[in-house]
Amino acid sequence: MSFLIFALVYPFVLLLSKLPFRVLYIISDVVFLILYYIVGYRRDVVLFNLKTAFPEMDKATLKETEKRFYHHFCDLFIEVIKTLSISEQTLRDRYLFTNIEVLQKYVDKDQPVLVTMGHYASYEWVFALATLLKNHPGYAIYKKIKNPYFDKMIRDIRSKWNSTLVPNKQAREKIKEVLATQKGFAYFGFIMDQSPSNSNKKHFSNFLSVQTPFFTGVEKLSKQYDLPVLFLGTTRVKRGYYSSTFSVLTDTPNQHPDFAITDAYAKILTELIIKDPAYYFWTHKRFKFLK
Repeated sequence: MSFLIFALVYPFVLLLSKLPFRVLYIISDVVFLILYYIVGYRRDVVLFNLKTAFPEMDKATLKETEKRFYHHFCDLFIEVIKTLSISEQTLRDRYLFTNIEVLQKYVDKDQPVLVTMGHYASYEWVFALATLLKNHPGYAIYKKIKNPYFDKMIRDIRSKWNSTLVPNKQAREKIKEVLATQKGFAYFGFIMDQSPSNSNKKHFSNFLSVQTPFFTGVEKLSKQYDLPVLFLGTTRVKRGYYSSTFSVLTDTPNQHPDFAITDAYAKILTELIIKDPAYYFWTHKRFKFLK
């Protein structure tokens, strides 16, 4: 059944990916109308999340933010599809890095790093980074898709430019292996703002207007292997164009008290979201556990 579903969907998706952006964004606009007004996809979750994160937001602003989010959500879906056939130059033109020199200093020192992100603006096209670092291995930690054929498709999409996808449950093992067998610079990418499946033994950080649990695995890995931790903050410049900026969370993880790095991540992500809440990924249940 998994293969049958894939066999039926994949040709259609591949065909869509060949269309020019202007056509794809018209399709996105149509999908928005269906998703928002007819299907009402997860509108209860989005509204709850926005009200929880911004309790002071008035109804008019709330409605405007909600609609802008769904427009962007549909664009993201289209952009994932476009990645199947996008050229390297087009990806570079549409996803820029404002201060690649911050990362370059670690390249020059042959120092592996952990790069963190949030589900904000565009996290699919971050693989443009691999086009700038072709001589250096990159590893993106991700959650496997249940359908193995779609999982392979996503891995193929995201690994077109010398970037390897690693299932999240294998992250520690992969980092250990790379550090033991490879010399020089390498980077490991984590999106670490998912809500844990339960709040037991998780650290609660201040995030937006509440305290909510975060995974602390990145912090633990940074201390175990003494790896610097960076944050890559992405903003939307205009439709289909993004700009990303590196910030250093720490170069010396073992000099920080427990959970300080996780708290720093939550703080810088909060600052990014507050600038324009419409571009955060509000459809996932981020506030399942609150203090």
